[in-house]
Amino acid sequence: MKKLDSTVLARRANQIKEELRQKLRKPYKQVIDLYWGDPHTAGVKPLSFVRQVLAACLYPDLVNSNTLPVDVRQRVQRLLGECAGGSVGSYTAAAGIPEIVHRISEFITKRDGGAPSDPKNIYISPGSQWALRNILKVLVNSQASPRTGVLTPGPCYPLTNFTIEGLGGVTVPYCLSEEQGWELQVEELHRALDSAKGVCNPVALYVINPGNPAGYVQSRKTMQEVIRFASEKRLFLLADEVYQECVHGEKSEFLSYKRVLSDMGPPLSDTVELASFHSASKGFMGECGLRGGYVELVNLDPDVMKCIDKLFSTDSCAPVLSQIALDLMTSPPQPGDPSYPLYSEEIQHIKTMMVHNIKRVFEVLNSLPGFSCQPVEGGAFAFPRLHLPPKAIQKAKEMEMETDLFYCMRLLEEAGVLVQPGMENGPKEGTLHIRFCIMTPEDTMEEILSRLSSFHTQFMKDFS
Repeated sequence: MKKLDSTVLARRANQIKEELRQKLRKPYKQVIDLYWGDPHTAGVKPLSFVRQVLAACLYPDLVNSNTLPVDVRQRVQRLLGECAGGSVGSYTAAAGIPEIVHRISEFITKRDGGAPSDPKNIYISPGSQWALRNILKVLVNSQASPRTGVLTPGPCYPLTNFTIEGLGGVTVPYCLSEEQGWELQVEELHRALDSAKGVCNPVALYVINPGNPAGYVQSRKTMQEVIRFASEKRLFLLADEVYQECVHGEKSEFLSYKRVLSDMGPPLSDTVELASFHSASKGFMGECGLRGGYVELVNLDPDVMKCIDKLFSTDSCAPVLSQIALDLMTSPPQPGDPSYPLYSEEIQHIKTMMVHNIKRVFEVLNSLPGFSCQPVEGGAFAFPRLHLPPKAIQKAKEMEMETDLFYCMRLLEEAGVLVQPGMENGPKEGTLHIRFCIMTPEDTMEEILSRLSSFHTQFMKDFS
């Protein structure tokens, strides 16, 4: 019989929330939802500058009000001047408002130490996953025999694997080394590629940096090895870099694949095909509901670019508010601007919050028997490993559940904490994990760790 999947968690969470509204007695007053990487749902406040600009773009009469800082009003006037008819309700060019695309290009050039970025190679999309899906449509031939393969990390963001398989492709997993802080090792890439022989024809390599769900940040050395591997094996490189703002380790630094590729020089910098993805949903802005992302393409054949241009033109354009959010993300207030002090204070608050949460998660989970958690160097998630007693594993089988799903269901029922079972992320076979968002207020994280500790201690006793 087919085992239950994780959709039962979401259904049960909604039922419990309704039961709490109806005053049914529970050992907790609310469900804390850390399943998704949605900062605002988790309690993080939106950035004031972002919301002020968005509000005035929607209701331009606010520009004439002194309630908003002068730089907010000036930004709104400029943005509306770049919209057809002066309204965010108008269509834009398929790739995005040209001026915004140009400013994104300038942001990339500055981020990458001067490596040039051509606005013609940038496409704004309704979220980074939408852009990734379009690139995969070009790469994956659903009629091919053998089928098209894409190398993906284990653990991985599950929607990417679903997209590849939904397009008729095959995911070829390569395992990240948990014992080495989720390091990507090129030897494992070779092993994964060899495993695809006779199964599929790999055409692309998908990497996530900083990691999701595992919170690693790749070193320059690792990235250089990945680029050389992609070049040697003639693989298209797909770089998911949506958490590039979220780097927490003191010795860690985010470098884009575009920058490392450029620094390596010819012939690699002129030949390796690369798509790099970023988003307004992640990082400190956290505007998940606006659905704004972009992709920058490097070293693609002109004929392929024409095909991609047609794909991105299919749905007219990304929502204008999401394009504006991307503009605010890549061109934030600068020192001397009236909005800068508050903006800087809010960003620093989020950074401090995340450093605190990461430290506490590492300390608390590693103090509990049956848990082990690698340091979170980047991203917005913890991905601790579970070591559960045989009786718990047997009980999960009787309940027709994967063991990590069984654990998450019990955690939800008994402690009111909703987290994601690691099985969705495709970790190494034989290992158990849970994933939860760490971008949440400090008091919420303390409440979560308190509930989790009490639950886990009792769970281990019950099944010892």
